[in-house]
Amino acid sequence: MAKFLWKASYTTEGVKGVLKDGGTGRRTAVEKVVEGLGGKVESFYFALGEQDVYVIAELPDTVTATAVSLTVNASGAVALQTVELLTPEQVDEATKRSIDYRPPGA
Repeated sequence: MAKFLWKASYTTEGVKGVLKDGGTGRRTAVEKVVEGLGGKVESFYFALGEQDVYVIAELPDTVTATAVSLTVNASGAVALQTVELLTPEQVDEATKRSIDYRPPGA
């Protein structure tokens, strides 16, 4: 499974929904979506600052994460950014791949 970080900022309508459902209500809603797609929410935190919510979730693949992002952003209640997370082992694997690359101007 792939792991993703979601950074969410609520619009005015989204904030109204949080006021209505509460923080645990939103966490439950996110868990329901993720579990329904065969994934798992690892962590869910509200935050003060530029982003309102940070979620780390495991999903079957990048296509599934993209579908979530498109659906959530289309709602207009949340501006969602999706970041795919890599393990140190995945980075190790990447460092062992030979890439034939020529920098600009070389």
